[in-house]
Amino acid sequence: MTKYINTMKDLEAATYGNFGGLAGNSLLKAAGVVGSIGSGFPGSSGDAINLNGTATTGASNLYNIIYGQKVWSMINQEINPLSILPKRPYTASGWRVMTNRPQGGSGAAFGISTTAGTAAQGTAAPDADIIGGVGENEALGSSSLLAMAPEYANLYMNPKIVAHMFDYSELASEMAKIDDGVGDLRKLIREDMGKFHAESQSKMLVMPLEMYDDFGADVSATNGRIREQYTSLMKIVSSFGELADTVGIHNLSSIGGTNNYANTDDDAKIIYGATRSAASYLDAEVNFGGSYATAGRQFTLSIINSVIQNLRLNGGAPKVMLTGYDTIQAISDLLQSQERFMDSKEVMPTHNGVKGVKGAEVGFRVATYYDIPLIPAKDMPSTGGYSGTKLSDILLLDTDHLWFATLKPTQYFEDGISHGNPFGVGVLGNRGLYRTMGETGCTFFKGQGKITNLF
Repeated sequence: MTKYINTMKDLEAATYGNFGGLAGNSLLKAAGVVGSIGSGFPGSSGDAINLNGTATTGASNLYNIIYGQKVWSMINQEINPLSILPKRPYTASGWRVMTNRPQGGSGAAFGISTTAGTAAQGTAAPDADIIGGVGENEALGSSSLLAMAPEYANLYMNPKIVAHMFDYSELASEMAKIDDGVGDLRKLIREDMGKFHAESQSKMLVMPLEMYDDFGADVSATNGRIREQYTSLMKIVSSFGELADTVGIHNLSSIGGTNNYANTDDDAKIIYGATRSAASYLDAEVNFGGSYATAGRQFTLSIINSVIQNLRLNGGAPKVMLTGYDTIQAISDLLQSQERFMDSKEVMPTHNGVKGVKGAEVGFRVATYYDIPLIPAKDMPSTGGYSGTKLSDILLLDTDHLWFATLKPTQYFEDGISHGNPFGVGVLGNRGLYRTMGETGCTFFKGQGKITNLF
């Protein structure tokens, strides 16, 4: 019977196996258990791995499974930028986004149509006389009953591969047991490299916008790798206005020798196969104070309030606020000066981002602002022209329309002399590798917000 992958649980089960009924944290909490654990890898001895000291065919796969799932759990359950994104199986490389709503679906002001029978489709401002009221027995296609529909565009992405490899010699492994007091060197390196693999992926998601500069003209092994990383949230949550102002101000001036948007490199201005200069629906709500050339502006709560208001007018609903520890402290200081205090909320990152069932898994408590969780990111950039100490940028994200498309959850691979196969790695030692495959996606850019150029 064919099994289809429709949910993250399906994808994880296909990747890691069901472990004899133990899944997720249950397996990790059962460390040191004896008996039989389902490996997910059929072998000559069946699908089970014995942990009672008896070697089996699939025993070499046990740590591969455990450490892969352990790092995947770390990515989803520890406080980091990647954890707050909903995880979805990678089911398609393209998706459709609405570029224009039918007439009457948006706009703050009403008017009377002066040209009968026109402008019914894709018009932002509603005309009061043609938003749905029709006369009795009105003819189809008349000025008050025009055919209308939303307008859409197609976006696409390519999955990215993030991998980190390490090795260690047989001699180092043996001497660690004798001299260093380290004990199991393999376990130590696995743990440290697993943490690094998770941290590096979160760092990709807050990569500064200027990192996308000047890669089109001279793509090489040293400057072309930016295209092989997950698309940064700082690039997703951007706009034509920000990019145009960034050219010549914030390290985006080297293209063509002219400081204008037209000469900005494609890596900066193209997102999911579309160009921001030609597609206003790709513009997020970006507040950078009018110009990066200025000396920045002092941070106030009204700046955040204004962006939140605009996002809600756009149809967005910020679910999480991502920023640095310094900015969170600045918000706290401003609230205390007004004799207002931050509330806190328990956040349980799951495969649905910040959504979770309380008590189902361990979460963490974070401060909130207008009931929006404030998630600290230690690698958050500080963008702006201020020469002194700048505050970290702020991202206000609607995670209903922002996700991480997972092609392959984190997997761990190891081979070498400890597994009886030195020929597999070509040295008298062992080699390990962590690998995750996926990409960030967004279906509603105007519901995402960014605040920069602060001190």
